[in-house]
Amino acid sequence: QVQLVESGGGLVQAGGSLRLSCAASGSIASINVMDWYRQAPGAQRDLVARITSGGSTHYADSVKGRFTISSDNAKNTVYLQMNSLKPEDTAVYFCHAVKLGTYKLDYWGQGTQVTVSS
Repeated sequence: QVQLVESGGGLVQAGGSLRLSCAASGSIASINVMDWYRQAPGAQRDLVARITSGGSTHYADSVKGRFTISSDNAKNTVYLQMNSLKPEDTAVYFCHAVKLGTYKLDYWGQGTQVTVSS
């Protein structure tokens, strides 16, 4: 099992910044991919940013140039630096981890609320 705990959410004005953290614990060996997803009220959960075990990154078009995903392997933590925040970035942000092997295993954090005021 893998446990993921997010932190760093909160209320910020448009144009501001926040940094989300996702601390992983448990059976974290062989995690291949870690993502940040977000879900606004009444909407589906969408991918925001992804980082692979090899360090490759991918971003949703809506956050390119504003958000940066990074990892600190020594701390088993993945970060999402969010700059130039917009009201449409308001959502619950979830950390997600994937192990790819004989079976695909998915793990989710509990989510952290990000609210951007205009």
